[in-house]
Amino acid sequence: MGILLEEQIDDDVLVPPSNFSMVEDGIYRSGFPQPSNFRFLQTLNLRSIIYLCPEPYPEENLKFLQANNIRLFQFGIEGKTEPSVSSLRDAIMDALRILIDVRNHPVLIHCKRGKHRTGCLVGCLRKLQNWCLSSVFEEYQRFAGLKSRVTDLKFIETFEVLCLRHCLYSIIYRYHGYGSKKRRLLYREDNLQKPQMTSV
Repeated sequence: MGILLEEQIDDDVLVPPSNFSMVEDGIYRSGFPQPSNFRFLQTLNLRSIIYLCPEPYPEENLKFLQANNIRLFQFGIEGKTEPSVSSLRDAIMDALRILIDVRNHPVLIHCKRGKHRTGCLVGCLRKLQNWCLSSVFEEYQRFAGLKSRVTDLKFIETFEVLCLRHCLYSIIYRYHGYGSKKRRLLYREDNLQKPQMTSV
């Protein structure tokens, strides 16, 4: 009886991926999700995952995405060797375009540990949101811990968001509601369909 009760409690426990956190409403970050995290991820009602590693997505994870109609966007940024600044900038810019489109929300960003590559993408998002650099760095270091990389901080500092910001302001950003200062991408609800899984 005691063993059955223990198994039932284990089944009810929702385990988030390592380094999991909410970035913004509808945007989450973490380390690589394991099968033990799948039930937790289901509670987020994800539409998309932004995966920042070059390695193929595991078959078990792909099956989970298919079963839950979650779209996969992959941007292969090297983790162990330092990627060139231009290739990193291009990958981060492309990932940002996916990230800021609320048609892809709720979205989970992850790499291997949820520290460096994920930290760079979130840091560049914060620059787009006009965060001061000290707050951007503090957030990066909170997740990177002792493994904080000076090259990542330098990349975030020099990342140019002006082009992307002009694109947003001129085409797709609108204020949502009369009394709200929160910027959201607005689309007609009948145009919204849950995206199919694909890889970029």
